[in-house]
Amino acid sequence: MGIAVEFCPDLALRNISEYKAGRRKESECLPESPEEGKEYSFLKKGQKNYWLFGEIPLRETKGGGVLSRPKASVVVMEATHFIDGEDIWTKGRYRIVKIIPKGDIYFEGYERAADTKDR
Repeated sequence: MGIAVEFCPDLALRNISEYKAGRRKESECLPESPEEGKEYSFLKKGQKNYWLFGEIPLRETKGGGVLSRPKASVVVMEATHFIDGEDIWTKGRYRIVKIIPKGDIYFEGYERAADTKDR
């Protein structure tokens, strides 16, 4: 038996409708009205590792690896692993750096696109 750890290049959360329907906790979902500069909490099942020294994409997940294009650029401020019953979870905080308008390109791979660095 090994140690199951996932290295995540982005923060993928569910649509807020999952919380409103009672299927997820609020911190497992995207904020309803995200604001640049504001900090939010997140909760993910499993032992996840995130890059803490720079911006990563915030995406919406439908599960099973089905992800949206980046909705925002965020900086993960804190990530902590804990056990609840038989499950390992990762909780933390992130700050929204930039809301990315639909169709705009903000990342090239996992770096910010050159034309967005001076915005």
